[in-house]
Amino acid sequence: MSASEGGQPSNAPLVIRVVGLPGSLRASSTTRMAIRCALLGAEEDGARTHLLDLAAYDLPFLGREHEPPSRKALERFLADIRAADGMIWGSPEIHGSFSGVLKNALDLTSVGDFEGKMVGLIGVAGGEMGAGETLSHLRAIGRALHAWVVPIQVSIADSKQAFDSRGEPLDERVAHRLNAVGRQVAHFARLHKCENHLQFVKEWQGAANHEGTNAVR
Repeated sequence: MSASEGGQPSNAPLVIRVVGLPGSLRASSTTRMAIRCALLGAEEDGARTHLLDLAAYDLPFLGREHEPPSRKALERFLADIRAADGMIWGSPEIHGSFSGVLKNALDLTSVGDFEGKMVGLIGVAGGEMGAGETLSHLRAIGRALHAWVVPIQVSIADSKQAFDSRGEPLDERVAHRLNAVGRQVAHFARLHKCENHLQFVKEWQGAANHEGTNAVR
């Protein structure tokens, strides 16, 4: 296989695409604010980013995806997923898990859509306990889809008090962690895409060991 068979000549800069997928249909949701902050981190690491709006796709429920009115919406969604090298999933915590909107969107995908992709996780909760259950459930789904779920994750508690009117985090620790999620997704996506596997494994193990000493938030 030549260096250009993958779509880029060998001397071309490596293009990394990272998309955000918020599990909320509200345009002003805290989940979207959080994902936008994380995508800025990915941009700082050199990635091209885009926030996907599930409301704009009007996706069918699982089981109706083959009906004619639904096919184009699903094809457009899957094309955007497949074009990405990394993703940031975010969801409000609802009844101890992530949103049905995001669950249905992920149910419409398959392992082949996520195999080898980097995924970062953000959970948002209205209460003081944070979104630990949401993060745990999303991490399990990421593994089931054969994605690489990056070690850093973000749990945001007291969501109504978490961002200012411009969508900026009020807590510097949250801001730093959101930025770090985006950077980590972009960084590992780049290593994986350039087939620098030895460096990828070395850095991945180091990141995982370091993250194990930190709190979720």
